[in-house]
Amino acid sequence: MTPTNEKPNAPSNRRVLIIGLDGVTWDVLTPLVNEGRLPNIKRAIENGAWGVLQSTTPPITPAAWTTFLTGVQPGKHGIIDFERYDVSTNKLTFNSTRCLDHLRNIWRILGDNGLKVGSINVPMTYPPVEVNGFLVSGFETPGPSADFVYPPSLRGDILERWPDPTLKTKWRRKMFGGDALFAENLDYMSRSFHQGAAMTKFLGDKCGWDALMVVFKLTDNIQHKTWKYIDPRWSDRNPKRTEMVKQCFAESDKAVGDLMKYAEENDATVMMVSDHGHGSLEGKVQPNLLLKQWGYLSLDGGSAQGGTRLRYLRDRWTGKTKRFAREGSIAQDLAVDFDKTRACVMHAGMAGFVYLNLKGRQPCGIVEPSEYDSLRDEIQNKFMGPACRTTDPTGQTIQLFSAAHKPEELYNCSREDQPWMPDLILIPRDSLAVVRKIRGTNPVKWLSYNKIEGTHRPQGIFTATGPGIATKDGMHAQIADCAPTILALLGLPIPEDMDGRVLTEIFEDLPELTYETATGTSAAQGGEQVYSEEELQQVTDRLADLGYLE
Repeated sequence: MTPTNEKPNAPSNRRVLIIGLDGVTWDVLTPLVNEGRLPNIKRAIENGAWGVLQSTTPPITPAAWTTFLTGVQPGKHGIIDFERYDVSTNKLTFNSTRCLDHLRNIWRILGDNGLKVGSINVPMTYPPVEVNGFLVSGFETPGPSADFVYPPSLRGDILERWPDPTLKTKWRRKMFGGDALFAENLDYMSRSFHQGAAMTKFLGDKCGWDALMVVFKLTDNIQHKTWKYIDPRWSDRNPKRTEMVKQCFAESDKAVGDLMKYAEENDATVMMVSDHGHGSLEGKVQPNLLLKQWGYLSLDGGSAQGGTRLRYLRDRWTGKTKRFAREGSIAQDLAVDFDKTRACVMHAGMAGFVYLNLKGRQPCGIVEPSEYDSLRDEIQNKFMGPACRTTDPTGQTIQLFSAAHKPEELYNCSREDQPWMPDLILIPRDSLAVVRKIRGTNPVKWLSYNKIEGTHRPQGIFTATGPGIATKDGMHAQIADCAPTILALLGLPIPEDMDGRVLTEIFEDLPELTYETATGTSAAQGGEQVYSEEELQQVTDRLADLGYLE
């Protein structure tokens, strides 16, 4: 394949390069910009448009990046978590591109209009699908032995230069690793940024492009693993590690600078985005324990619970997280007696996903359809009421959950369109995460300083700079706005069924906006399981390490 810049049906000679900084927040970037550590990001905000990019609800990677790529909210694309609960089988599987065959994403739209695209390490792109250009799948790829690239002919060129093209390594721990191991982990992350920039330029030059995107996924991992060193409340406790983390962010800025230079050489607009923001994780709340205490959930006898706990300890001892793969009955992991359970959180992470055990829907359903609305209202009120108030470590009385959404109200969808949507989506208070497991008798477990990590917040970042971009600060945008804005930058019509808007305020001279009749989206399909047992182990181990599958 030889480099080409031909655009057989292209309506514009513009180009756009998109840099994804996964999980990045202005709360972290702004102080580093002010310290002079991020000169390239500083240049972007001084010479372009920038502001806050609001994530999806919940603000989790697969939901947010899918909304970025499609311009539609989860009620249309159907992705709300890494996992998907099948009500008809009482099992969980992982989401993948096989779950998105019912709608077009931005790469498909651009390709259909004759534009060449390149996508590198964008989450929710495994297995890779055919595009008019090239695609290297995201971090949910099991590893380099999997089919991670389209077209497959690029595989040899990539592996020859980058043996770890999809960033499979997790945060390494040793009992006596100390600062040396901490530095090694950060060095791996720093190298991943430069690898992403180098791969982007290499494949861009080799294949040609009109729209080119790379995601630096490990900016998210930095914050998950090192938040207490960058949070101003605690950063002075270990100034050595704080400095190491700041240097790692500075390396990401150098990679950003390489890509900004590459964009300038190709007369391209640069858009920089994050899928969500970040903040402290100071406690974990157990809604299934609350449901048990309220009488909605019943566990099997002590021997079954003991067996679940023993399996958990065995898996930790052997370094496995197969319990998270859950290619079997949920009851095996939770020891739930579904014959006596009316409601249960089936999967959790940034949110808790509550399902009523509805007769005629789940295999062991016991809730009569006539009771569905009243029972759901009752449980919703419980989660938002005084039963979910507690005292935090500072002595302040707090509500454990900020919202308990009915998905059809939150997403404006129907269960017929998205049959695996939960009955309630529990959004925890900032600084808390939701866990599915039941441990102990206290609904919330507060973390000591040593165990504090980072977790997601809804406020991400947005910048745009380059040809035709106005200087504008203080913007407030939604992540669904990115896809229609990219189409407008490239002079293409915007599908009427996109939920986002064109960010007209970023243009020096607003182009003529045109809209096309929506092709329509069918009901989302579940998609087949794309992972082998060994691959499930690899991916779940990586996700569990970040606290997504507890």
